[in-house]
Amino acid sequence: MIRCNVPITEITPGSRECRAACTSALANLRPGEPISREVAVQLIRCPEEDLPTLLAAARDARAAKKRFKPGIITYSRKVFLPLTNLCRDYCGYCIFRRDPGDPGAHTMTPEEVLSVARAGEKLGCTEALFSLGDKPELLFPEMRETLSHLGYKSTLHYLEAMCELVLRETGLLSAEWIARLAAVSPSMGLMLETTNSALLAPGAAHDNAPDKVPAKRLRTIADAGKQNVPFTTGLLIGIGESLEDRVDTLLAIRDMNDRYGHIQEVIVQNFRVKPAIPMARCPEPTRGEMLRAVAVARLLLPNVNIQAPPNLSAPYYDDLADAGINDWGGISPLTPDFINPEKPWPHLEQLRLRTEAKGFALRQRLPVYPEFLPAVTAKPGLLSEKLRAAADDDGLAKTNEGGMLERA
Repeated sequence: MIRCNVPITEITPGSRECRAACTSALANLRPGEPISREVAVQLIRCPEEDLPTLLAAARDARAAKKRFKPGIITYSRKVFLPLTNLCRDYCGYCIFRRDPGDPGAHTMTPEEVLSVARAGEKLGCTEALFSLGDKPELLFPEMRETLSHLGYKSTLHYLEAMCELVLRETGLLSAEWIARLAAVSPSMGLMLETTNSALLAPGAAHDNAPDKVPAKRLRTIADAGKQNVPFTTGLLIGIGESLEDRVDTLLAIRDMNDRYGHIQEVIVQNFRVKPAIPMARCPEPTRGEMLRAVAVARLLLPNVNIQAPPNLSAPYYDDLADAGINDWGGISPLTPDFINPEKPWPHLEQLRLRTEAKGFALRQRLPVYPEFLPAVTAKPGLLSEKLRAAADDDGLAKTNEGGMLERA
């Protein structure tokens, strides 16, 4: 089934009215001050000839905030740990998930988790990014049997144990049971993706995906905020949403951050076509769409770290530096992007050169951003000890000339 039945708003309307509205909105921007929904909708529709001005405004907004280190774009050196790819959700764009018995269906054992984590540690990684399907034990008896054999009641119990294992046995700092996981993970994340519940309709991107209900995801993000857990979230563009939906998703994240102050990072991620998915014939977001979405994210959220994955925007990913990002996200020297395996990470040396060509230095960070580090390290325990040992004076990752994590 082809899931493209939710119309996507035209990205570059050519009317004179649209051009006039965009020009007026750009002329009235004040660097560092968050924009309104009305202005954001006008800017995300800006015509091609106004795009350079929009990007310049996003760069000015980034430069206006002292919390972002001048002249630096960060990244996190990580290992990707696909704890289980069994999942009860059937999203139209996903090739990560599997049913039991499918080719490639797998749940990692503790030995496999530790083996990959130790290999990543040797390569200077400071983050273990766990990826897993949503509540597979609720749908598949095979997963319940696997968890019982491993000695755990649920996938989240198993995730908690594996976070603790990696934290205890390696120098990595592992990245919802918010209260329990906060003791063994410095930050957490859940992509909001979209606030458009129409994408849950039959044939749409989130058809048969009960965990993608926007209200549920917003509730989880709020729960993290109530417990002061540094949190990563973001939007996924190109899955059938409108331009207004993109703005509304960013506004929902901004409202949550205004309430709790815990959003450490917003990811702007673009849908990429894959042959075996139901959305295989759907159009991917264009370069212009991606640049507009990132720039508007920066203008709506001037105080928040904005990230865009470079592997999903190759070969033009360095242009994203012109749109106001200050982070490239997780880059692994060891493991592939299991969510988008057809899109390899850029080599770190290439990333450094292309970042420098845009006028920025590339610096490695920890799984928690510098401005959130004091609150996390104030809590007693092994996690605080390892974070303090891994951080330099700027709150970034302590590395030597070869990029390897120094032993504290």
